[in-house]
Amino acid sequence: MKKQLLFKMGVCIACASSLLTACTKNNQGADKAASPKTAISADVAQKIKNLGFSADNVRKMGNNYIVEGDIMLTPANLNEANPASPVLRVAETEQYQTHNLVKNLPRTITVSVSNLPTVYATATANAVARYNALNLTLKFQVVSSGGDMVITGFDEGVDSDGFITLGYSGFPTASGDAFNAIGMNTNVDAYGSNPDVGYLTSVIQHEMGHCIGMRHTDYFNRNLSCGVNGGGNEGSTYSSSDPQDYPGAVHIPGTPTKTFDAGSWMLACSSGTDRTFNANDKIALNYLY
Repeated sequence: MKKQLLFKMGVCIACASSLLTACTKNNQGADKAASPKTAISADVAQKIKNLGFSADNVRKMGNNYIVEGDIMLTPANLNEANPASPVLRVAETEQYQTHNLVKNLPRTITVSVSNLPTVYATATANAVARYNALNLTLKFQVVSSGGDMVITGFDEGVDSDGFITLGYSGFPTASGDAFNAIGMNTNVDAYGSNPDVGYLTSVIQHEMGHCIGMRHTDYFNRNLSCGVNGGGNEGSTYSSSDPQDYPGAVHIPGTPTKTFDAGSWMLACSSGTDRTFNANDKIALNYLY
């Protein structure tokens, strides 16, 4: 998820923010030293495109790559063959899923928090409660350690483009397991020195959405939630250069077809507030799980 913040006269004013698999925020006019960006090779960029993601503003994190603000791709991901199954669309500009979803339902996924302050554990418990309140066939359970999904921290400041990653995660495996990791930024520029538990809850909730197969609601036009500099189209998964190989889009009955859902929990950018599932989000999750 990505968040844009304007720093003006020493006051942080929340603007459009995007929560991706790697939440980021844009700090314009920040007076701290920026972290340099790492250039990626043409080969890596092409592999990212082949998986259906945008190769714009890709960031390297260790041996992995963060795309679309909060989605982590590993070297193994980059070498995966692209499946030929449809992308699910809820309405004309609504919720979207990835090719892979969690299988073997009903199922309970355990979630643990490792080496993070108590507020992160509280936010995780809140996010889990929000999912479980939907009574899906996919449940979550907080455990003290060794969860199927482990939430850890990383410390990374503002990059040279004025963005800071708030969190990251990834998509389910081809075998049907949820992505097993969520990273949350502990740098003071991400959430401040006293993080708001509601806002942390919404970011973790968003990243969990990626882990079970949800793409950004506005992946096709990030400007809808991120503003004019939001980054445009994130890319849509395909299996070859033939347009007929592009995946289909299946509308979920009962959701609008011609309006932009500005309240979805899976928008690329948010206002930095506590945002949870809206009516169409619940329809999408119930359809899938």
